[in-house]
Amino acid sequence: MRIVVIGLGYVGLPLAVALARHFDIWGLDIDTRRIDELRGGHDRTGEVDNDKLSASSLQLTSDADACPAADVYIVTVPTPIDGDNNPDLRPVEGATRMIAKMIAGENRKPVIVYESTVYPGVTEDICGPLLEAQSGLTRGEDFFLGYSPERINPGDREHTVDRITKVIAGENAEITERLADIYGRVTSGGVYRAASIKAAEAAKVIENTQRDINIAFMNELARIFDRMDLSIWDVLDAAGTKWNFLPFQPGLVGGHCIGVDPFYLSHRAQQLGYDPKLILAGRTMNDSMAHWIADRIDSGIRRKHARILFLGVTFKENVPDLRNSKAADLARNLAAHGHEVVIHDPLADPQEAENELGVGIFSELPQGPFDCVVGAVPHEAFAPVNPAALGALLTPGGLVADIKRMWHADEVTDRDLRYWTL
Repeated sequence: MRIVVIGLGYVGLPLAVALARHFDIWGLDIDTRRIDELRGGHDRTGEVDNDKLSASSLQLTSDADACPAADVYIVTVPTPIDGDNNPDLRPVEGATRMIAKMIAGENRKPVIVYESTVYPGVTEDICGPLLEAQSGLTRGEDFFLGYSPERINPGDREHTVDRITKVIAGENAEITERLADIYGRVTSGGVYRAASIKAAEAAKVIENTQRDINIAFMNELARIFDRMDLSIWDVLDAAGTKWNFLPFQPGLVGGHCIGVDPFYLSHRAQQLGYDPKLILAGRTMNDSMAHWIADRIDSGIRRKHARILFLGVTFKENVPDLRNSKAADLARNLAAHGHEVVIHDPLADPQEAENELGVGIFSELPQGPFDCVVGAVPHEAFAPVNPAALGALLTPGGLVADIKRMWHADEVTDRDLRYWTL
């Protein structure tokens, strides 16, 4: 069986490498730089070890015409939102048109599987008709549709694609079983046959919406307790001793999943005439946290035009992914208050940060003195920046703003420094 994986990012590459252990796999990505790096045995996302990548039989190309005809095409391209928080389906539609051209004139009756996060109905109501129109083929006769939601968690070495339960759905029972056989060979976590393609699409989009709403609750609590001079971390430590208390934490919600997927569901709900108040309230709360935290830090610095050392600008710890980074939003908000913000992140690519986020970063720890240090993203690489190092970086009485509880308050204040956290 030959399979083509379209999109070799955080989702597509680990899947393609896992599939290549069992099938004839081609990986297609329109980013020529990405293909060149992968051919050289380097994955800039860090999701696939370089030795495993070099040893893989995965065939790589940036040219769709170079791909041979396949039995299965798997779409793993990004699904972002536009400036108005509406779903941006252009990457999915572009991949669909590409596949339509690849299958036109073929008689292999391929299955086209979508893994990209979408709202229920996109696979069958948008992608299916587009494939028919562009290829001249008939769905259900000349090609078939399937959906298997991705569950990649960047930087997570436990819940990898070869260990998790894979949800699958085909447009009929035969296609579902074909997908069960393919994905069943990849993961030890087994497969779950969803009731329908729409049910599988909905399952994916609510997984991250659920997390978004719960984190929004934590962020609202943090803002309430701040008015009581209480740290939410102290409250969560106590509440967490109850056996059924859910371990969600406050913070900056960015990235390509939790900060995006709820807008896909709310968009479809609004199309159907339903106002999704809770979903959008959660989004509003989480998207406003960077502004609120910046205001709190600004008031705590107690001086104008302060020099701030900002630690971490990727969207989460221990990954180089900068997409939809709310840490970057926080840094920009602090700069808008008139402060000089010096960003240090050893994982982020400086050129990408400049191009995608419009911020300059230092890969090496800059020299002090600083009036404030902001612990924004708790990379393991920041371990040497301990309370003693903070004392050397900061002016006497300087402020340590600890967003994710990277340090212990007592160890910081013992060094004639001030400490603030959520």
